Amino acid sequence: MQNDTMQGLKRTHYCGALRAEHIGQEVTLCGFVQKNRDKGSIVFVDLRDRSGISQLIFDDATPPELLKKAASVRAEFVLMVKGKVRERASKNPDIPTGDVELFVEDLRILSRAQTPPFEITQGETKVGEELRLKYRYLDLRRGEMQKNLMLRHKIVKATRDFYDRNGFLEVETPILIKSTPEGARDYLVPSRVHPGSFYALPQSPQLFKQLLMLSGYDRYMQIAKCFRDEDLRADRQPEFTQIDLEMSFVDEDDVMAINEAFIADLFEKVLDIKLETPFPRLPYDQAMSRFGSDKPDIRFGLELNDLSGVLTGCSFKVFAGVLGEGGSVRGINVKGGADRLSRKEIDKLTEVVKTYKGGGLAFLRWTDQGQSSSYEKFLTEDEVGAVRAAMQAEEGDVLLIVADKNSDVVFNALGALRLELAAKLDLIEPGSFAPLWVVDFPLFEYDEEDDRYVAKHHPFTAPKPEDAHRLESDPAGVRARAYDMVLNGSEIGGGSIRINDPVLQQRMFTALGMDEATQQERFGFLLGAFEYGVPPHGGLAFGLDRLVMLMAGKSSIRDVIAFPKVQNAGDLMIESPSPVDQKSLDELHIGVNKK
Repeated sequence: MQNDTMQGLKRTHYCGALRAEHIGQEVTLCGFVQKNRDKGSIVFVDLRDRSGISQLIFDDATPPELLKKAASVRAEFVLMVKGKVRERASKNPDIPTGDVELFVEDLRILSRAQTPPFEITQGETKVGEELRLKYRYLDLRRGEMQKNLMLRHKIVKATRDFYDRNGFLEVETPILIKSTPEGARDYLVPSRVHPGSFYALPQSPQLFKQLLMLSGYDRYMQIAKCFRDEDLRADRQPEFTQIDLEMSFVDEDDVMAINEAFIADLFEKVLDIKLETPFPRLPYDQAMSRFGSDKPDIRFGLELNDLSGVLTGCSFKVFAGVLGEGGSVRGINVKGGADRLSRKEIDKLTEVVKTYKGGGLAFLRWTDQGQSSSYEKFLTEDEVGAVRAAMQAEEGDVLLIVADKNSDVVFNALGALRLELAAKLDLIEPGSFAPLWVVDFPLFEYDEEDDRYVAKHHPFTAPKPEDAHRLESDPAGVRARAYDMVLNGSEIGGGSIRINDPVLQQRMFTALGMDEATQQERFGFLLGAFEYGVPPHGGLAFGLDRLVMLMAGKSSIRDVIAFPKVQNAGDLMIESPSPVDQKSLDELHIGVNKK
C-alpha cells in the first residue's frame, strides 16, 4: 500500500507542547505511533515525538473512511495529523499533555512499520542491552534514551557557553596524528601515500594543546573526540569525548578554580543543583589510606583503619607474616552492621575481596548474642583489645579486615568492599553529589610487567619543584603537580601543570627509560618547539561521557552515547569492525595474517 505524502501540511507544534491554552486551535503534529486503542466507534492513538506524547481521537464525528484508516495504524507507524485541540473528557495527570486531545480531521500515514523486536517504552526497559544495541535506532526512540541525549546536548551547550564567557577559544586539533606509544595502545591508520607508515588516532589532544599555549593562544578548549585501544567496561569506550582545555601563566590553584566554577555552573544551569565551592582537596596519600581509592566516594563513611601498628609482631602468623614483609593490615568498621550482615553475607563479601587479589577477609561480628570472629582466637587478649580500640568497635558492629604484603592489594580490596557495602546497606542518599579534588599524586608508578617506572598521568606532567632533584635518584618519591576532580567515586576530570623547560622534559623522558634517540623520534617536534619560548601552562580534561552518565543518574556511559560499542569494541548495529576487500588492502600495502 502506497504511503501518503506531507503535501499541503506543515508541522505547527511538537506533540509534547499541547496544553489547555491550545483548546480550539487548529494544529498539525508529526510523529511515531506509541499505541492504538480501537474501541470500534472510537479510536485513540498516542502520537509520540522527542518532546512527548499527544492523544489523538477519532469518534462518531469522524468520517467512516478516516475512522477505518485510523484503526489500521500500528505501533511505530509515522503519521502527520491535522485537527483541533479540545479538552479531554478523561484527563491523564501523568503526562504534561494530559488535559487535552487532538480531534483529527486529516490523517496522513507517511511510513508503515513492522512490529519492532521490542516495545518502544517511554521509561525503563527490561530488554537486554545486546538486543537494544543491535537495533539502536529503535532503542533511541525510547523516552529514556531521548532524555539522556537531550541532557547531553544541554551539557555541551552550557560547557561552550561557560568557557566562552571566560575567554577560552575553541580550536580543533587533528585526528590523524603521529603515534607516540606511551600508555594505552593507539588505534593505527595506514597511509596509502606513505607505504608502511601509519597515523594514530589521538588518545587526547595533549601535545597540540601544549603547542597552542606555546603559540600564544593563552586559553584553549575543545569538545574533542579521543581514541584508546584498551579493555572496556561500563565507563569506557574505544572512542570517547573529552572537554579539553589548557591555560597559560597559571598554577594549580588557577586551573582548579576555573574548573570547579564550571562544574558548579553546569549543575546549577542543567540540573538546578547548587554545589558548594571551593571543592574539598584531598592529598593522594590520604585518599588511599582513608578510602582505599584515588577516586573516593565521600558521600558516606566506612573509612579504612590502619591496624599495622597495633598488630606488628602479633601472635597471629597471617597478620605478623604480612607485616614482616612490609605489607599492611587494614579494616573497615561497619557501625551497627551486625543486624544487617549475616555470616552468609560476610562470606559473599569475601568473594569481592578475592576479586581484587585479596587472600581473604577476616571478620568480627558482635551482636547482643555474643561475638563470632575468624581471627580473634589467634590473638592474645591485649591484641584483641588493641584491634577493637583502633577500630572503635562496640556491640552491634561488624569489623572486616584485609591483610596483604602488597599494600595496593589491601587498598584496592577494601576500596571495592567499601562501595559494595554502601550499595548493600543503602548508605548513599539518592540524587546526591559530592565533588572533590585529589592532589599530590606520585609522578610515577611502577609497572611490574615492564619492570620500569611509567608516568602516573602522562610524561608532560611537571614534578613538584621541591621534588625535581629526585627524578633520577628516587623516582618513587617524586610528587606531581597533578589534580583529579572526583565525583561520587568516579574521576570526571584530570590535569596537571605541564613541564615547560626542555631540559626538565628531557630528564623526565630519561626517567621513563627513553634514550635520546627515542626522545627525538617520538617527541622531537615538541622538544624543538620548546627552544622558542614556552609560557608556564597547565590544563585539564573532563570525560564528557562519564560526566553526562553521572548527571543522568546512569551506571553505564553506553546509556548516554548515541551509538556506542560493546565490550569487545564492536558495533552490533552496523556490524563493525569488518573485513575489507583485497583491493583496499593492496592499495594500503597491507597483508593480513588470518591465524
